[in-house]
Amino acid sequence: MTPPEESATAPRGARAPKAGETAEPAKAAGGSKAAGGTKAAGGGAKAAGGPKAAGGGSKASGGAEAAGGSKAPGGSKAAGGSKAAGRGKAAEPAAKAAGTARAGARGARPESHLGMVRRARKINRELAEVYPYAHPELDFRNPFELLVATVLSAQTTDLRVNQTTPALFAKYPTPEDLAAAVPEEVEELIRPTGFFRAKTKSIMGLAAALRDDFGGEVPGRLEDLVKLPGVGRKTAFVVLGNAFGVPGITVDTHFMRLARRWKWTESDDPVKIEAEVAAIFPKSEWTMLSHRVIFHGRRICHARKPACGACPITHLCPAYGEGETDPEKARKLLKYEKGGFPGQRLNPPPDYPGRPAPPLGAEE
Repeated sequence: MTPPEESATAPRGARAPKAGETAEPAKAAGGSKAAGGTKAAGGGAKAAGGPKAAGGGSKASGGAEAAGGSKAPGGSKAAGGSKAAGRGKAAEPAAKAAGTARAGARGARPESHLGMVRRARKINRELAEVYPYAHPELDFRNPFELLVATVLSAQTTDLRVNQTTPALFAKYPTPEDLAAAVPEEVEELIRPTGFFRAKTKSIMGLAAALRDDFGGEVPGRLEDLVKLPGVGRKTAFVVLGNAFGVPGITVDTHFMRLARRWKWTESDDPVKIEAEVAAIFPKSEWTMLSHRVIFHGRRICHARKPACGACPITHLCPAYGEGETDPEKARKLLKYEKGGFPGQRLNPPPDYPGRPAPPLGAEE
């Protein structure tokens, strides 16, 4: 499952030449002359290397962007993917994003398909560094528990499912047990997840199908899983990827939103998105890619107000600026371990850096 550009800080005391007045050599931040001390053409400084800035309006470090992104004397870099003059580390994501060539940026060439593929794969590599602990956020001990938990996760949070399933699986640990349950008792147990009547019908139906058609075992094939009540491609790929090690792309609402924001696809159809994204990445990456993208969507790149100012991949994002760009304000939008809060799992993996979620009724 747009981008503004940002310029460096203006040099103190800079003055544009009046009409008919010969421009003085452009000065970089700190008082030294711009590259080579050359005169500005038509009011703007010459870019490093000699060619004039388009339209004569490109200033040296401290106004707009110097052509080529070369360093201006005085230590500040021109907009081109590096820090703006005089800015601290808090502004690095925004400054880094400002100078990146992005599809759709003003004055930039349209991004080629090859360029998009390279950018998409770089996003995946960088997300792997940000979320080395990415994992399925549903608690489970076997394929049956993961299958049921994934069906229950529709229209609710993984946290709520994780808080609900311990009592459910304690009472009905196998497909045979669940298939023979009293529906009203199952409804009461899963009520916190919402839509509990429809979900009871689905999980009892799939339990009966597992008992009758698959010997009480969860099948490890897509074509078998999608025949089970309440199981679609998304649920099937969650189970295949995390219980059987079969690569698959999980297109949930987070994945769909980010795939569109990052221009990996323009479709809003989950099956088409799955196919288009699958064509970008090696099959071996599909499952972990899904986890990383979903992690990022839940923690930083939110639907209504993305935390752009705290995002580590703004330099690769064509949608930079849709959310809060101020670093301090953006940090307050971070969720789960990125914001210092508990995660969604009551029993997270050992390498999870955050705190476990509290049991049902013990929320902080």
